[in-house]
Amino acid sequence: MNLTKLGYISTLVLFVFCLASCGSEKKSEQAESSEDFEKAESDLKDQIQEVVYEIPSPSEIPFLLEATGAEYNGSLIHDNNRASEYTALNDKAALNLGVYATDIGYLVSYDKVQESLTYMGTAKKLADNLGISGSFDTSLIKRFENNLSRKDSLAYLLNSTIQKTETYLRDDNRNRLASLVVAGSFIEGLYISTQLIKTYPKDILPEDSRNLVLTPLIRVVLEQEKAVQDLNNLLSSLDSSDPVSNLLTELSLLIKSYGVLNIEEQIKNNRADLVLTDKTLAEITDRVADMRASVIK
Repeated sequence: MNLTKLGYISTLVLFVFCLASCGSEKKSEQAESSEDFEKAESDLKDQIQEVVYEIPSPSEIPFLLEATGAEYNGSLIHDNNRASEYTALNDKAALNLGVYATDIGYLVSYDKVQESLTYMGTAKKLADNLGISGSFDTSLIKRFENNLSRKDSLAYLLNSTIQKTETYLRDDNRNRLASLVVAGSFIEGLYISTQLIKTYPKDILPEDSRNLVLTPLIRVVLEQEKAVQDLNNLLSSLDSSDPVSNLLTELSLLIKSYGVLNIEEQIKNNRADLVLTDKTLAEITDRVADMRASVIK
């Protein structure tokens, strides 16, 4: 994603919109402006879609965590009883729909099937509030119920549902809300990952053994560096009013925290003394926790 190009397209959309809304222009100019606006808007949708496919799906990070052997921690997922707090503001509803989607992925990856079904109901309420009930309809819930013993099928259903949600929103010219669903989902996955590392018991294993256990989890977090940058590019294409402006501020700090580690370069240089511990991610963990707190408040 070329951020300069994306910024240019966003500016073009705004500029053409202003031209199209000017009542003093001739009809031919209005028609031309309308065509330009539609083309620019279509280009922007393509740019957004390009970034969306680079960011992990709701089930991807949870399944990576489960594959590392990390134990399930139910205290890390968001309280589904708080969904009603987000119905008054579409931006909050979209962000937390993404949060709950990743929570469902986390539950599914650890075979918490009944809890995941409850969270599906919560996600449906937020989807209904956003006017996209078609993505979380009765048939989907039924298919989810029929596949409770098949983890891969549930993950597929979840990911395809969120993709359908994003498509509904983009097709309805609600690119902002589609982007916020993606943002909420990714932030929640990164939050669960970092908190699993932070809360791993310190009194069960010797430090060397503990570090060995944590290394796969830490790598999951480190591998999200590009996705963090992609998310920043995505949100930079939107109107910068809150909560987007706040998320962009926090993402810029998170990007700096990743940059300071420079882990990829260290690995390339064959640093034999490089040991990954929870302290390695301390700053990233704090940044992600702050971001997630702002999303669910």
